[in-house]
Amino acid sequence: MNQVPDQAKPVRHILSLSGGKDSTALAIHMRKTRPHIEMEYVFCDTRKELQETYEYLNRVEAYLGKPIIRLNAKAGFDHWHTVFGGYLPSPQMRWCTKLLKLEPFEKYVGEDPVVSYIGIRADEDRVGYISTKPNIKAVFPFKEDGIDYAGVMRILDESGIGLPPYLKWGRTHSGCFFCFFQSPIEWVRLLETHPDQFEEAAKYEKTSEDPGKSFTWVQGMPLNELREPKNIAAIKQRYAERQARLRKQRGNKGLVETLGGLELNSEAPRACLICQL
Repeated sequence: MNQVPDQAKPVRHILSLSGGKDSTALAIHMRKTRPHIEMEYVFCDTRKELQETYEYLNRVEAYLGKPIIRLNAKAGFDHWHTVFGGYLPSPQMRWCTKLLKLEPFEKYVGEDPVVSYIGIRADEDRVGYISTKPNIKAVFPFKEDGIDYAGVMRILDESGIGLPPYLKWGRTHSGCFFCFFQSPIEWVRLLETHPDQFEEAAKYEKTSEDPGKSFTWVQGMPLNELREPKNIAAIKQRYAERQARLRKQRGNKGLVETLGGLELNSEAPRACLICQL
């Protein structure tokens, strides 16, 4: 595996967990295949995560036998929400990712030479978080070891950790419960599974006749409208129809490729990698 060149300070090895399946599987894989590496495990906590995420991380921590360091931004989501004048984060302005995930991680790293382990699989053609800081080198063990989606599923199953529990009710990735990358069907499932968190998310929204002063999580549909029975029914129907079309197109794929709706829920856009992996 590539290493950071020798420097005055010892090299630190850091694996950032998100509460998602890929980073969890990577932590398990590294512990099993490279036990000689003194790994640091960190989690950038926005304090607005799903309860299942916190519970899952506790299970992972027990399995690893080593603490997962919780990096809490001194100023959490509510602080920055106020700083931005009530402007909600969005795919076009991801201030939550920068201020609550990336910056806390870089502050924790400091100026030490670091190898950062990223859980991008061998079957994925995308790039994970790579810091511009010259002292951080990103490596991709799954790509080096040829571990794909099925391999990740096997690692989680054999370890006994299993998949993150939020996948059971249809959330496709970890991260804040009000993540703007959620698809409409995921908002419906949040309402049905965690109505208190749905209500909290709705309180952040502001609507106005002036488009420049309206801030909603779902473009064109405030959560107070989305929750109406007729809209819930329409969202569920569209989702069911889309899933039926995708199943027909994909043919006889194995269960491992569709488990949890992970591959079939293409209605959901890609979340930020540091939240999703």
